[in-house]
Amino acid sequence: MTHVEQEIASQPQCWQRGVAQAGLAERLPRPGERVAVVGCGTSWFVAMAYARLREEAGLGETDAFAASEFPTRRRYDRVLVISRSGTTTEVLDVLTAVRGRTPSSGVFGDPRSPAATLVDEPVELPFADERSVVQTRFATTALAVLRAHLGEHLDPAVRDATAALTVPLPLDPAALEQVTFLGRGWTVGLAHEAALKCREAAGFWAEAYPAMDYRHGPIAVAGPGRAVWAFGAVPAGLPEQVAATGATFVHSARDPMAELILAQRLAVDLAVRRGLDPDAPRHLTRSVILT
Repeated sequence: MTHVEQEIASQPQCWQRGVAQAGLAERLPRPGERVAVVGCGTSWFVAMAYARLREEAGLGETDAFAASEFPTRRRYDRVLVISRSGTTTEVLDVLTAVRGRTPSSGVFGDPRSPAATLVDEPVELPFADERSVVQTRFATTALAVLRAHLGEHLDPAVRDATAALTVPLPLDPAALEQVTFLGRGWTVGLAHEAALKCREAAGFWAEAYPAMDYRHGPIAVAGPGRAVWAFGAVPAGLPEQVAATGATFVHSARDPMAELILAQRLAVDLAVRRGLDPDAPRHLTRSVILT
């Protein structure tokens, strides 16, 4: 079993452990604060999901940025960074730019990392850190912690996640040519993350879009042997339109984070079938450190 398979399987337990941590309210954004959430790659997609959930909960204006695109001149009450390694150059640049000017919080997999020493209020998840280059459990555990901090009860999500570890995949990896993931609201970030797993682990053609925008062009690639996989709410008429192209439409009532586990499993299966090592994707490293 690969490291990433073990890490995928540990997610329900990691979510429970993360949510049970004490003192989260004192280290994460307070109600009413204007917040910027920053990350790179997978962590940016987690930031997108959290930002939408926080605004929908009425807890304050929340923007999500890829760290390289953070507008350093814009004023926020707090900057929240999400980083598994805490060594990514762009994340360190953001924290250096706001230090002493804007309060900062951070969610990290490595409590000894440079980023963890730069933030004012770190949230440490070392039990969710990973050996695989491909992120799975750190990202979902960070989002579980953030969802719990917003007041969500995650017991149903944990149950769905446990089931998602063993249910049959909704698509046949041997017969799949392409997949597009769709989301609405907070699940747009999850759709992007699902597509990234397929690209990272397996070099597989995967795309992601907001579900309502899918009909504005991207549906042109749908067809037999291809699939459209929706997380969360589905726009009226979209399943029928996808079916008319000959593509397979996938949707489930599971918690979207549990549905992401199925997409992670699909990515690993695709990698193995292609003779690739899902723990060590081509051209990738655990952290992007620029000279």
